[in-house]
Amino acid sequence: MAKIQLNGKKVTINSNYTLSDLIKKYKLINKKIAIEHNGIIIPKVKYNKKFLKNNDRVEIVHFIGGG
Repeated sequence: MAKIQLNGKKVTINSNYTLSDLIKKYKLINKKIAIEHNGIIIPKVKYNKKFLKNNDRVEIVHFIGGG
């Protein structure tokens, strides 16, 4: 298990979790989000290759249309 900070809150995740796994866990729509991992914005093509470890900081931003 690993403890990370997700959008300012401490959460516990399984070991060997990727950003893609995190998206699935929280049932997010991949096309409408952007992810910052430890202060760096990660391209969507790298979500399944970016493994999370203890004390990582993840910010997930949702895009919302308006008018």
